[in-house]
Parts: sequence; structure tokens; C-alpha cells
Amino acid sequence: MRVLHVNSTLGLKTGGGTAERTFQVSRQLALSGIGTTILTLDLELGDARRQAAFPATVVALPCLWKRFYLPRANWITIRQLVDDADVIHLMGHWGALNALVYIAVRRANKPYVVCPAGALPLFGRSSSLKRMYNWLIGRALIRNAAACVAVTEAEFPQFEAYGVRSSKVQVVPNGVNSEDFPAVDRQIFFARHAIPDAPYILFLGRLNRIKGPDLLLEAFLQARTNFPSHHLVFAGPDDGMLAELKIQAGSSGAAGFVHFIGYVSGADKVAAYRNASLMVIPSRLEAMSIVALEAGICGTPVLLTDQCGFPQILAVDSRLEVPATIEGLSAGLASLLSSPENLAVVGRKMQKFVESKFTWHATANRYRQLYEGLLGRNPE
Repeated sequence: MRVLHVNSTLGLKTGGGTAERTFQVSRQLALSGIGTTILTLDLELGDARRQAAFPATVVALPCLWKRFYLPRANWITIRQLVDDADVIHLMGHWGALNALVYIAVRRANKPYVVCPAGALPLFGRSSSLKRMYNWLIGRALIRNAAACVAVTEAEFPQFEAYGVRSSKVQVVPNGVNSEDFPAVDRQIFFARHAIPDAPYILFLGRLNRIKGPDLLLEAFLQARTNFPSHHLVFAGPDDGMLAELKIQAGSSGAAGFVHFIGYVSGADKVAAYRNASLMVIPSRLEAMSIVALEAGICGTPVLLTDQCGFPQILAVDSRLEVPATIEGLSAGLASLLSSPENLAVVGRKMQKFVESKFTWHATANRYRQLYEGLLGRNPE
């Protein structure tokens, strides 16, 4: 079996969870003996990232316009990759690369799978362009898929809005590799980013509206009298909100307790997780955030909103999911940080929960079974 995975970016800085999902699943499938190729753009695609995907093969097209992930179309390459594959897997939704591959797939009459990963709603910037995209090709791309994949059941209504019945949608959750998060030196992390060696709350992700950093900052400022020794660390690239957040922190009088350290990766990312008292995901819209699993595998408890598509976390502790509001996050922070000893217990439970249920190996195996079913083969 030969599989072609398509994602506009494999770079974690811009691609986040969808980039990591494509990277990890492709690598796991290739390790299991399935011929796997990733078609992407050359955004943030260094040699290290490309080599780390081995034994999966990475084919990168030049990107002409970063904001809209517009590729320099190489129709011959796209057609060849599609013709060589038995199954094509499209990740995400808004992008010219997916549209080009979809056209090639329809011409070749090949089965394809689509996993929007929570991207179907018209949310955020460029809403008029997204409507145009859907009118031209996007809605057909979703409806004509041989199979649709959701990261969480919360996406079912999103598919139904595109005319796809929930019975056609399979849930394949995200995963994590515990070996990617080894113990690290905490002092190096604190020194490198000029953070005081004090307890802190962590936000890790792009600083944009959909991720809700403004909600978390205001909740922290309102509730911090309940945990006066804690700092708040924002780790992630600016996506339009950094200046606003700095002004908000500065005007509050608590600027010394709020830190913006930018994008982190590798050992710094692991250290950010492992040293945090609490990871918070204040998203207004999310499809099972991978950072929740990454923090969890490090033994760090996670507080997230009920818009993150991860209600399973309630099995760990009923306090870990709150409304996506300042009031909800503020109450959650106060409740969880009131007892450091209890919080440590929650962290250990979170780690066991993630280890037992969410691995990239299991995710890749679910995909393998899906692909074999589409090809009329009996899954092993």
C-alpha cells in the first residue's frame, strides 16, 4: 500500500498540531512498512525536520505567498504523486495545495481521506476568501471524500454543515510519543528566557484570537490574588496579538509576573511543559489540542475550555474543563492552584491517562485500518 499525505506545512511554528499529526502519522506508517510520502510546502522545512520524517519521503513545493500558503504549482509533480499512491490523505481545509491535489485525485479516480482537524468553521480572518474557496471547491472536497476523519466527536456538526452525515465520519484522535519528552535541566530554561525560578502557568501556542491568550491573561489578572506567587508564561509566536497583550499586562500593574518568551521547540519546549505548575489552553475553538497531550505526558496538569474538543479529560478531574470565558478560566485557575499537593496528584493522573490512551502508534494504526478498508483489503 502506498499513501500520500498532504499538508501545507510541516513546520511546527506555523502548522502547530496539524503539522505534528501529519509528521508523526506519516513516520509511524512508514516504519510499519507502508510506503508513505508527504507533500507539503517549503515553509520552515529545514533538513533536520525532513530527515526526522524518515523513512517517510518528503516532497516540498516552493511557497510563493506565506500568508495564504500559495504554492508554486508543479502540476506534473502533483499528478505523479497522486498516480503513484493508492490512497491520498488531505489534512486541513483552507489551502491551494489541497485544492490542487483534489483536482488531480478526481481526475485519477483515486480514493481520498480528508481530516480538517477543526478547520471547517468560518472563523478568524479572511472569511470572505474562505466563503469563496468553499463555493469554488471546498464544500465539494469535503462531500466527495471516500472517508472523513475527525480528531474529536465535537467536529461532527461541522461536517454536517457541509452535507456530510456523522455516520461517514470516523474519529481518530491525536497522540504523543513519551520518548520525545525526556527530563531536562530546568535552570537552563529559566536562564535562557530570563524567567524567575518561580511557579508559573503556561500558555503554549500562537498568539491569536482563536487560541484565546487574551482570555487567559484577563483571567490570570482577575484571580491572581488567590495564587500571588505564580507567574504567567506565554510561549509561542506572535500571530497578531502580542502588542495588545503586552499593553494589557502593562496597564494591570502585574507586568513583572507576565512573560512573553516567543516560540520554543526541542529541549526548551519540554522544559516549558515540565516546569509549569499548570498548562492552560483557553481556546475559543480547537480540535483536541496536541499540547494538552504533550503537557500530560510530562505529568503537567491541563486546564482547558469546553471548546477544545477534549471532554475525555474530565475522566482525570472534573475541574479540568471550563467554559471559554474569562470567568470560567478564572474560577478554574483559582480552584486548581489552591492546593499544590492536589495539583501534583492531578498531574500524575493526567500522565497515566495520556500514556494509556493516546499514542501516535495507535493513531497511525487506526489510519492503516481505514486505508485498507477503502481499498477493499482485510485489515490485519
